[in-house]
Amino acid sequence: MTPLNFRSLDLNLLRVFDEVMAERSLTRAAHKLSITQPAVSNAMRRLRDVVGDELVVRSGQGVEPTPIGLALWTPVREALTQLQESLAPGRFDPATAKSIFVLAMADATAATLLPALVGIIEREAPGVSIRVLPLTTRDPRRLLEEEAADMAVGYFPSALADLTARAQSGDVVAFDSRRLYDGEYVCVMRQGHPLAAEPLTLDTYCAARHMLVSFSGRPFGFIDEALASLGRERKVVITVNQFFTAGRVVMDSDLLTVLPRHFVPVTGLADTLVQKTLPLDVPAVHVDAFWRRRDARQAAMMWLLHALARSARQAFPKP
Repeated sequence: MTPLNFRSLDLNLLRVFDEVMAERSLTRAAHKLSITQPAVSNAMRRLRDVVGDELVVRSGQGVEPTPIGLALWTPVREALTQLQESLAPGRFDPATAKSIFVLAMADATAATLLPALVGIIEREAPGVSIRVLPLTTRDPRRLLEEEAADMAVGYFPSALADLTARAQSGDVVAFDSRRLYDGEYVCVMRQGHPLAAEPLTLDTYCAARHMLVSFSGRPFGFIDEALASLGRERKVVITVNQFFTAGRVVMDSDLLTVLPRHFVPVTGLADTLVQKTLPLDVPAVHVDAFWRRRDARQAAMMWLLHALARSARQAFPKP
């Protein structure tokens, strides 16, 4: 195997490799690259010499990746995408783009936005890929700074307040945000629950046993903060990190939980659950897209943002 030397590595070999992996065919890759098939074969041979692996093997009328080839493809494609967007930051053609976007969001948010987003991608950007990570924080700045995600979507009141304060004081703000939709939380219990047939008062709410959805695992959420401001508290007996899990558990127990109102129908459990207005005032829930300002991918990020905004409008059509 030839020792790997990045100074002498021909980056065109990676471009050929990416196209071969995408097409699973040397002939189709050659057509897409506007070169001859022998040129593709030669490029793959040179890259095999560098990597020390076959990368692809013949299969039927095309080729299939080896385990090493498959593992190498994702970082190669991401690197090529970032290089292309760095050299031409103002250009993003969704019809030909092969960008990979990593989104961090809760299951309730994903269930609300992804159906419409998938439709947009299939129609307008068939080469774009989306990866969804579970959102584990109400402040996604570290997640974005470490480039674990390109964009976070959720309820980030403290982070947004801090950014507003920094901007007003003249500090450089490294993040942007945009409101996608507004929602509200409701108290949810099973059909036939002892509290289902009577008004839900603050006393009966606090006396009940509760399940908390906490992305971070911390057993104290914004409902508990609102109760504390009234000098009250509730008994949280179990904490989970997904809204869907909470709905499933509540369906078969006497626990109460709090879910986004728009998420209840999405669970498929609406017929087994009872929704009640919370017996205390809580802040309005604003779901925002939150991302790090990066000029290199600005055009691509703006396309993603607009696609998410369109998905939100489809999920919440105006009357």
